[in-house]
Amino acid sequence: HKPTQSIAQQAETGPATVIIGGTAVGMMSTWIPILTIVVAIIAAFSFAGGSDSFLMGLYGVGIAAVGMLSTLGITLATDAYGPIADNAGGNAEMTGQPPFVRERTDMLDSLGNTTAATGKGFAIGSAALTAMALLAAYVAVVQTSLNNQLSEVDAATLLAGGTGGHVAEYQGHGAFSVARRTDEATFGGIVLATDTVHGKIDRALAVGDVISFNGVVDPDTNAYAIQTGVGGETLRFDLAPTDRADIKQILRYYNVTIMNPRVLGGVFLGVLLAFVFCALTMNAVGRAAYRMMGECRRQFGIMREAFRKQGMSEADIADPMKWPTKVDVDGKQFPDYAECVAISTAGAQREMIVPSVLAIVVPVLVGLVHGVGGVMGLLVGGLTSGFAVAIYMANAGGAWDNAKKYIEKGHHGGKGSDAHKAGVVGDTVGDPFKDTSGPSLNILIKLIAIVSVVFAGLVVKFSPAIGAAIGLG
Repeated sequence: HKPTQSIAQQAETGPATVIIGGTAVGMMSTWIPILTIVVAIIAAFSFAGGSDSFLMGLYGVGIAAVGMLSTLGITLATDAYGPIADNAGGNAEMTGQPPFVRERTDMLDSLGNTTAATGKGFAIGSAALTAMALLAAYVAVVQTSLNNQLSEVDAATLLAGGTGGHVAEYQGHGAFSVARRTDEATFGGIVLATDTVHGKIDRALAVGDVISFNGVVDPDTNAYAIQTGVGGETLRFDLAPTDRADIKQILRYYNVTIMNPRVLGGVFLGVLLAFVFCALTMNAVGRAAYRMMGECRRQFGIMREAFRKQGMSEADIADPMKWPTKVDVDGKQFPDYAECVAISTAGAQREMIVPSVLAIVVPVLVGLVHGVGGVMGLLVGGLTSGFAVAIYMANAGGAWDNAKKYIEKGHHGGKGSDAHKAGVVGDTVGDPFKDTSGPSLNILIKLIAIVSVVFAGLVVKFSPAIGAAIGLG
């Protein structure tokens, strides 16, 4: 295709232009997937009746994501095809097959790079399409945790301290534990009001103070209209029951708006997390490759000495293409592929410890310091930046690889030319892009969402106190 051919053409001027061209192609390739996801989210939300019912629109987006994942069988097949073709080419090279075999496997590998990029796009696209559903799931868990924590009071004890049909005990930070006299049920109540009213409530009520009120939930506002006098001051506010509050009321209580610095800070931290995660995984590849190159050079040195002892000329030793495929040194065969495999396997597992811990710890710390709003921002920032960067890396890496193969077919000087050497540099850079950092972002997006959901109760319970202690309100 034209983008790959343009990268191959730029290889004539050196590896720098190959890197620049591949980076540009990868960045440009993000606009179609992102625009597709945006249109799909809005269309699914509208077609499901989102204009009339937010929950129905949310359900529509979730069903659209399920529909996208219904092609899982084809997606897995296309994604697995690339590594199979690549390994076939490696086997053909190691077993000394005729050149035409390698040419055929290279053709299959080129197609495999394209199908792998498509498969990775589907995987990351499905995660992006479920963005609203993931955020809604987090809000739902926050609501459940908040209601459970505010409902822990004893109804009989609470009702004994008041006279109205409902008795509410202030728990601080605009939250009440409410007991209903008719059935002695307990539930939580959250204040929906301006910052000024919140300030008045905090000044007028101490934790443990009790107010009484009558009435029922207003169907228009889905909240109790409270008017009570405390300390010579009349307080008016809406109190939404946490057991039946909707998503927008929960978001209003936690002030999840773009004008909230906690939310905006969370967005930036989410973007930062995606890039730091990519950096860690890419550095991991570099360190493992460095160790493997050291092992390869060690084995090459041993093999050269063995060839000299066997009487091979220095001219033949200088040309690896004339080396025997195997040599026995002190009862051990070289090259020792198993040692290289062991280095890469151990390195892959060891180097993933820090990125994995980072993806687990950051959502918890952000939640404890910045609260629910900060976590929502983190999820939004991580999802949006992670989606774009993953698409960019997958497509740029595949384009670099295919550009090298295009040159090896005889274009721009063919194999062994300066253009081919530049293409090899691009392919080497592209491998961690398309095989490591890009796919890992899909895992990061889903992991931070799951971790946020799991630790939502912890954030709901402790973040208000921690935020107040460090002066964040």
